[in-house]
Amino acid sequence: MKFLLVIGSGSFIGGVSRYLLSQMLHTRYTTEFPIGTLGVNILGCFFIGIVFGLSEKLNFAHEWQLFLITGILGGFTTFSAFSNETFSLMRDGQIWIALSYILLSVVFGIVATFLGFALLKLF
Repeated sequence: MKFLLVIGSGSFIGGVSRYLLSQMLHTRYTTEFPIGTLGVNILGCFFIGIVFGLSEKLNFAHEWQLFLITGILGGFTTFSAFSNETFSLMRDGQIWIALSYILLSVVFGIVATFLGFALLKLF
C-alpha cells in the first residue's frame, strides 16, 4: 500500500505538470502540430535520463525511484519510460530487442488506437 501512495502522489504531480506545460505550449505556439505533446515527451525523456543516471550514481532508495520515475515522470509522460527502456536495452547491447521494441510499440500502438476508434464507430 505504501508503494501505491508513493507512485500515486508522484503521478498526480506529473499529470498536473503535463497538463499545465502542454497548455502553455499550445497557447504560446498556435499551430496544428502537437507541440505541447512533443515538448512534454522530449522534456520527460531529458528528465528521466537525469533521474535514471542519478539513481544509479547515488543509489536511490526504491521508494524514491518509484516516486520520481514511475510516479512523477510516468504521470508526466509514459514516452519517457519507453525512451528509458529502449536506451537501457541499447546500452546493454541488445540492439535487436530495442529496435523490435520501438517498431512494435509504434506500429501496434497506432493500430490499437485505430481499432479502438473504429470499434466505437460500429455503435
